[in-house]
Amino acid sequence: MSGRPQLALAAAVLALAGLGGCATVQQPNPADPLEGWNRGVQRFNDGVDEAVLKPVATAYRDAVPEPVRDGVGNFFGNLDDVWSAANQLLQGKLEAALNMTLRVGLNTVFGLGGVLDPASEAGLERQSEDFGQTLGRWGLPAGPYLVLPLLGPSSVRETAALPLDMAATSTGRVIDPEGAANWASALRVVDTRARLLSATRLLDDIALDRYSFLRNAYLARRRNLVWDGNPPEPPEEPPEPTEDGADAPR
Repeated sequence: MSGRPQLALAAAVLALAGLGGCATVQQPNPADPLEGWNRGVQRFNDGVDEAVLKPVATAYRDAVPEPVRDGVGNFFGNLDDVWSAANQLLQGKLEAALNMTLRVGLNTVFGLGGVLDPASEAGLERQSEDFGQTLGRWGLPAGPYLVLPLLGPSSVRETAALPLDMAATSTGRVIDPEGAANWASALRVVDTRARLLSATRLLDDIALDRYSFLRNAYLARRRNLVWDGNPPEPPEEPPEPTEDGADAPR
């Protein structure tokens, strides 16, 4: 699973959990015409997670002290911040791009290469962006919902952006040789999954239909991110005609 979409999804799960059981009702969703395929892929992903990722992430969380885990997360987050600054620049968010650039510089120089996070203490909070959000800000619609093998929830737009996102935030950009970079990538997956343990436990407790809950959480979260928390109102559906030809109120 890639770190960025999964952490965003965890935030969405926790946010929607506050809405209670209403978010768990299964309803047909026009944004999910591939539901049959997606449900099958999610079952596969859940099986891999239960058999491999979750046990390894639980052992990592229990064995590694929290300060060390925080340092690991900070380091990988600093890599992501470089790409966030680039995407903010592509979206024309000059002030945000400058702040993120300053954040990266401060954490890299004074935070031991990003292991520490003095930038947050200085008020330079993380404002994450990815290329999927950039495409959305340029007007490209999300397209149908997709569940990717091993990578989890996505959409056509986010899937198209994913190769560039993954290349731009690859540990191979800063870690050499290749073997060490591969181990670092594996650590990133485990660390990300460990951070999701509480969210997935909450999800298992409250979701009547886990698939629908995850889909709705993901789509709502991505739409919110593209529009910086202020998405436009969706267009109203036209009224349905009645038998006498008049429009019925909706």
